Amino acid sequence: MTARAADRARYDRATAHLDAPLALVDLDAFDANAEDLVRRAGGKPIRVASKSVRCRTLLERVLAKNGFAGIMSFTLAESLWLARSGFEDILLAYPSADRGAFAELAADPKLAAAVTVMVDDVAQLDLIDGARGEGREVIRVCLELDTSLKLLGGRLRVGALRSPLHSPAQVADVARAVSRRPGFRLVGIMAYEGHIAGVGDAVAGRPFRSRAIRLMQATARRELAERRAAVVRAVRAVVPDLEYVNGGGTGSVQHTAAEDAVTEIAAGSGLYVPRLFDNYTSFSGRPAAVFAQPVVRRPGVGIVTVLGGGYPASGAAGPDRLPVPYLPEGLRYDPQEGPGEVQTPLLGSPADDLLIGDKVWFRHAKAGELCERFDVLHLVEGDAVTATVPTYRGEGLTFL
Repeated sequence: MTARAADRARYDRATAHLDAPLALVDLDAFDANAEDLVRRAGGKPIRVASKSVRCRTLLERVLAKNGFAGIMSFTLAESLWLARSGFEDILLAYPSADRGAFAELAADPKLAAAVTVMVDDVAQLDLIDGARGEGREVIRVCLELDTSLKLLGGRLRVGALRSPLHSPAQVADVARAVSRRPGFRLVGIMAYEGHIAGVGDAVAGRPFRSRAIRLMQATARRELAERRAAVVRAVRAVVPDLEYVNGGGTGSVQHTAAEDAVTEIAAGSGLYVPRLFDNYTSFSGRPAAVFAQPVVRRPGVGIVTVLGGGYPASGAAGPDRLPVPYLPEGLRYDPQEGPGEVQTPLLGSPADDLLIGDKVWFRHAKAGELCERFDVLHLVEGDAVTATVPTYRGEGLTFL
């Protein structure tokens, strides 16, 4: 029996009393992935990206482990909710225009001490000041550095379209603006190298593309390490008591941690290990989050149909954004239908061994987005469900 076949047997036994659709997190795999992230971070603390988890119970579980400290959140409303739930040291990874939430933040000493907001433009400070109302608490601020690689005099750009702050001088200018402005305190710098951390460098069946990605990433790592160090020096000249410099992501943990200028690493997807993280040469994880759809039809030889399953992930639309049939091994989509809103035909010889009511297990393309489809996660240890816990959605919260 292969390891994957053994996992299928465990998951089927653990959930025999449960009807699909359902979502499951294998805690043995989750914990092993957490340990691997800590190993790769080489002693630097890991800030957990909440958008990749979206379950308070599992956030608490990972933050209780040595090597993890703090949360990287994705909306201001989520940040305030987490702070009110008892989480501390929450870094909002994206700028916000939520005026109501800024008013709450500025009026509450506990929230203002726990939450740091992201800024890359003085206009964002203006928005916050305009939203304060009667609140006068000091707002903690982090500046985001653009990590993109610019070649050919800037005519070629590789990397996500995020912050406009690219050079040390640009970041230092905004640092001075924050430090001079009453009601704000600059505490950190963040730089997310998505073109390194979020792009697999071993694309199946594409050796030349994989080689090109590795060359690009090696070039980008060298350029960013030098520029990030220069940015940190420039900002520390303005704010010597900077608390942290955050960088990285699941796919670049060990490389980013090797930079002296970086004090902490961000990671989250590496806990669940969705399918987009299968194509890396630098690490391999264990798939921990899966979901099951029930077989409801058998249209013919080598075909079954499961209920639902059309759960695409965000990003540029394409096959890599789709979930993949995972267990039993050997199933594939009908190219004319793909995964559907209400039904999904699956082709392959394993279909002939599946009965009406059996479960087919899938992996989502990205991590936390799976939790927007399910109210609860069934936590499995060995071959038993040991807990059933709510996702953000299950707590009645959909932040984006």
